[in-house]
Amino acid sequence: MAAVAAATRWQLLLVLSAAGLGVTLAPQPPNILLLLMDDMGWGDLGVYGEPSRETPNLDQMAAEGMLFPNFYAANPLCSPSRAALLTGRLPIRTGFYTSNGHARNAYTPQEVVGGIPDSEHLLPELLRTAGYASKIVGKWHLGHRPQFHPLKHGFDEWFGSPNCHFGPYDNKARPNIPVYRDWEMVGRYYEEFPINLRTGEANLTQIYVQEALDFIKGQQAARRPFFLYWAVDATHAPVYASRPFLGSSQRGRYGDAVREIDAGIGRVLRLLQDLGVAENTFVFFTSDNGAALISAPKQGLDLTTAAPGHLPGEPSPGVVNLNLRPDSGWSFISTTVSVPQNSSSPTSDGPGREPGGQTCPEGGSNGPFLCGKQTTFEGGMREPAIAWWPGRIPAGQVSHQLGSIMDLFTTSLSVAGLEPPSDRAIDGLDLLPAMLQGRLMDRPIFYYRGNTLMAVTLGQYKAHFWTWTNSWEEFRQVPQPQPSQRLGLQTQEQLAHVPQVEGRPFK
Repeated sequence: MAAVAAATRWQLLLVLSAAGLGVTLAPQPPNILLLLMDDMGWGDLGVYGEPSRETPNLDQMAAEGMLFPNFYAANPLCSPSRAALLTGRLPIRTGFYTSNGHARNAYTPQEVVGGIPDSEHLLPELLRTAGYASKIVGKWHLGHRPQFHPLKHGFDEWFGSPNCHFGPYDNKARPNIPVYRDWEMVGRYYEEFPINLRTGEANLTQIYVQEALDFIKGQQAARRPFFLYWAVDATHAPVYASRPFLGSSQRGRYGDAVREIDAGIGRVLRLLQDLGVAENTFVFFTSDNGAALISAPKQGLDLTTAAPGHLPGEPSPGVVNLNLRPDSGWSFISTTVSVPQNSSSPTSDGPGREPGGQTCPEGGSNGPFLCGKQTTFEGGMREPAIAWWPGRIPAGQVSHQLGSIMDLFTTSLSVAGLEPPSDRAIDGLDLLPAMLQGRLMDRPIFYYRGNTLMAVTLGQYKAHFWTWTNSWEEFRQVPQPQPSQRLGLQTQEQLAHVPQVEGRPFK
C-alpha cells in the first residue's frame, strides 16, 4: 500500500505542476538502472539458497525489494537474450538466430558480421524522447561493425566491449577484443586491459563500477533522468576478479568474481541513497542466461544448495524458501525474503549434484534445475531476478509472476511514462502491476534455441517439444530452411542476411 500511495503522490504532483497550482518544478521522471549479469545462475545468490552466502548486498537488495523466482531469459545464450532485453521482442523476431543450422544460436564468435538492425527500436532510443541520458557499461554483444555501435542505437555513452573477453590472441590474424569509450577504441583485452589467465586477476569490474558511479553523479548534478545498462562480464569464462577479491570466496575464482560484483552493486545502491535519489530510481537485477556447465571455467567450486545439516529441498535457516513448480522436483513455499547471515565455513563435502545424480561442473550454480547455458531446460534460462525501488516496490516480498527479460523493456517504458511501439509485436509485459500491486498475469514463456521452439511454460506446466536428449536422427528429419527463408541476421559462417552498409571501422 505504501508503494501505491507513493506512486499516487508522484502522479498528483505531476498534475499540480501541469496546472500551475503552486508547484514550480515538475518531479524528475524515475531513473532506470538495469543490472545484467553474464552467465550467472539461478543458484548463485545467498537469497536463492547458495550456502556460502557471499552476496550480502544482493541479498539485502532482495530484502528491501521484490524477488522473482520464476524469471526467465529469452534465450540460453548471451546475444539473443540481450537483444530481447533492449527490444522487448523474442530473438526470432529480431534475427538473432541461425538459418544455416537448425536450432543454433547467433552471434557468439567475433567473426560473425551481423548485428542489431536499424529497424528495431531499442530501449534507450525510446527513453531519449522522454529526456533520458543513457549509458551502457560493459558488454554490448549486438554487433561490432560501425552500423551496430551502441551510440547509433540510442545510447549517449559507452564504456566496454562489443564482445566477450575472449583471448588472448596473436593480434595479427585474430586480434584481441577492443574496449571502447564512446566511439574511441581505448585499448584491447589482454593488452591495455590485462586479464591474467593463470591467476584470474583483472581490474575490469572495478573500472565498470567507477563508470557507473561517475555517470550517476553526473546525471544527478545535471538534474537529468538517466538509464544505466550495467552489463558486466566477470562471471563469463575466463572468470576474473581484482586482487583484493581473489581467494576471498569459498567457491573458488567464480565465487571471487561474484563477490566483487556484489560489492560493486552495493556501492552503486549506496550512492543512490546518499544522493537522495533511491526512491526515484527503478533498479532490476538479472542474468542473460543460466550458468555455463559445458564451457564452465575449471576455477570455481559449485556447492550443494543445502545448508549444513539440511537435505536438498528442506528449508535452510535464514534463506528464502521459494515456491517452485512441480517439474523441478523441489517444493518450497514462502511469502517474504529474509537476509541470510554470513557463513564462515564451507558447506559441502565436494561438488554438488543436480537432480538425477548429475555432477555439477565447477563454475556457477543453477540451483536445483537441470542443465545450464545453451540448453532450454530450466537451468539454461531460469534466472535470478530482483526488483528494487524504495518507497514504491514493497520490501521483502516474493512475486511468483512468470517474468521474462523482455519484460524489462516494457516495464522500463512504463516507469518512464511511455508506451511501447505500436507498429510491431512486443512480447514483453509491463511488470509494474505485479511489483506495485501484487497482481499476477497469465502469460506463456517460450524457450527458443536458434530458430526452434524447444518448450513452452504456461502456469504450472512446461511442455517440451525438443530437448537435447532427442536423437540426432530424429532431429535431422526436421525440415531445414530453404535459401529464400534465410532471414536470420547471424550465422555461424561469416554471413549476414540483411543489407550491410560499408563504413569505416570504429574510431
